[in-house]
Amino acid sequence: MRKLIITILLVSLASLNSIGQELSPYIKVGETTETMQQTYDKVIATLKDNSFSVLGAYKPSGKSSLKVIAFTRTDLKNTVVKVTDRGALGVVFKVGLVKTNGKINITYTNPDYILRAYLRGNYLTYKSVFRKFSTDLKTAFSSLGSDFTPFGGTVKVDKLKKYHYMAMMPYFTDPVELGEFSSFEEGLRIIQENLNTGKGKTTQVYKVVYKSKKVAVFGVGLKSKTDGEAYFLPIIGESHVAAMPYEIILQGNKATMLHGKYRIALHWPELTMGTFMKIMSTPSDIEETLKVVCE
Repeated sequence: MRKLIITILLVSLASLNSIGQELSPYIKVGETTETMQQTYDKVIATLKDNSFSVLGAYKPSGKSSLKVIAFTRTDLKNTVVKVTDRGALGVVFKVGLVKTNGKINITYTNPDYILRAYLRGNYLTYKSVFRKFSTDLKTAFSSLGSDFTPFGGTVKVDKLKKYHYMAMMPYFTDPVELGEFSSFEEGLRIIQENLNTGKGKTTQVYKVVYKSKKVAVFGVGLKSKTDGEAYFLPIIGESHVAAMPYEIILQGNKATMLHGKYRIALHWPELTMGTFMKIMSTPSDIEETLKVVCE
């Protein structure tokens, strides 16, 4: 009986510690004085040498001081899609390279943070897979730096699965519908053709397709200088550049996106309302752009 009581107490304490824990959306690996190209080449080599698959890369806002590298791994890819409510949005992680004051900061999106938010209650079901992915990623990047400092604001662990910026703001479960097609294959074809031609001032950064499950995720760069990344990133913070690109997810014959007021807030959780108001039109601007891609 005594052992049982002790076990229950330990489990309860562990649960309380988890509830009180806070996570950040990004991890800073370190910084380097090497050139952007040299740093980029090292990141690519590191990912490939450690069994991660590089999906694409681009310069957000068209700036030479910014670079994003999108990647995944087979175990992650095969697991997130099991969550039928847009779990595939968790398939891609990003490295962000930001040059400031002659140095390049190497950062990446925090798997523990993003996957808890996107997979919600399902995170714990596949926790061992995600923990291994996160641990292996840190081990791989240890050749590039030793900081591994969380940054970008914090959200309590127990709040991530139902995250929203504030009352009356959207949740993960409030997606924006971008288009409906006669079939998955038609949707895939139309979106791909539009991205190939840069429709809506966009560029395709990556694509992940699960043909048998009729699911596809596109990473879309927003190239408009008036209402795309060049407009809103300098206002809300380019250090969070690994938040980009924005995603379109096609499931069956419907294409959707995460609501801008949810996705931007999730990736910039420390934003003040004053700063958020400065990009008040951005969520609807992104929606209109991605709808054009799905026409």
